[in-house]
Amino acid sequence: MPEYICRVADDRGQILKRVDRAGSEAELRDRFAQEGFYVYSIRPRLHLGSLWKTRRERRKVKLSEFLVFNQQFVTLIRAGLPIVKALDLLSGHVAQPSLRECLNEIREDVKGGALLSEAVRQQQIFPEVYTTSLLAGEKSGNLEAVLERYVNYQRIALTVKRKLAASLVYPALLISMVLILVTFLVTYVIPNFAELYRTMSEELPPMTQALITFTDAFHRYWVILMIVLFGGAFAVWLWSRNEQGGRFLDQVKTKLPIVGTIWTKYQVAQFSRILGTLLAGGIPLVQALETARQSVASPLVQHSLELATRHVREGGTLWQGLAQAGFFPGLAIEMVEVGESSGALSQMLASVAEFFEEDVSTSLAALLSLIEPAILIFMGIVVAFVLIALYLPIFSLAGRI
Repeated sequence: MPEYICRVADDRGQILKRVDRAGSEAELRDRFAQEGFYVYSIRPRLHLGSLWKTRRERRKVKLSEFLVFNQQFVTLIRAGLPIVKALDLLSGHVAQPSLRECLNEIREDVKGGALLSEAVRQQQIFPEVYTTSLLAGEKSGNLEAVLERYVNYQRIALTVKRKLAASLVYPALLISMVLILVTFLVTYVIPNFAELYRTMSEELPPMTQALITFTDAFHRYWVILMIVLFGGAFAVWLWSRNEQGGRFLDQVKTKLPIVGTIWTKYQVAQFSRILGTLLAGGIPLVQALETARQSVASPLVQHSLELATRHVREGGTLWQGLAQAGFFPGLAIEMVEVGESSGALSQMLASVAEFFEEDVSTSLAALLSLIEPAILIFMGIVVAFVLIALYLPIFSLAGRI
């Protein structure tokens, strides 16, 4: 019987983390409901042999497809169509097979009497912030407004991700060119020159000898080198799946010059955007914090939000909890403090997200403006070194003639 890692809340709002066995997730949810618990999340407990299978089964939907679906869904709900009819119309127009299959299953669950939020949550491929927003809309009777806020959040988040991805295309292309160039030199050009020089009785210059020695070593041990590199990368990936390992790697990221600051600001912007959207939808602060914690990918940010949530649950303010967590920048904490004191926390969080998103975009553009010429200079140095090292013996021989 499979094991599941569960995060539930009791009737006092206390968040509990426990491991339970059940035949399926649905069976476990029914058990918790009978015991009076509110379920935040249930995920299979990962073992080494099931890592790839679990990852494949829980793949996420494409953000662009999901955004288009939600935009159309909001339009149909606003027009007065029942949820089942809206799902029936949209499921036939979705291009992504996994999303279309999920929508068909959700439609059947809703037909059977399930709440939309419950049916969506059971699919396990939708963002936690989405299912929580649906639940808030159902409880308040204002599903249309909640969905519109989520669509706006999703549109902004997708725009930011696309902008960041587009800015990294050219540097990635340059790095690929460097790798191709080095591979061509090491596997074809240098070995041909080395074979030529072996037929000569002349002593090679130190630069040329070092280059040929490096190339020979690469040809002799490249299989071992690839095994070490890929094995090390896989080991780091496995370690990052562990909470402590992932938190340590995130701490290393924050210590990196320039890149660490950009990464931190991006995480703050993402969290602020999610929490602001949830609060604007009428979700209580503690529940919104818990959902936001599950929605961010960084274990370090999750740990910081867990500390902040505990502080808020005990009666403290959000800005004090964030300050004690030790991850969030002072400016973000000050803006949250102003939002709490003025009673406009959701609006202030949206401002925090907008400010840091713009800051990330500007900082990343400045960083890339330095990286791109540095890559070109590195390419030039590599080519110049190889050419000088390869032709230096020929020039020396010609000088003696």
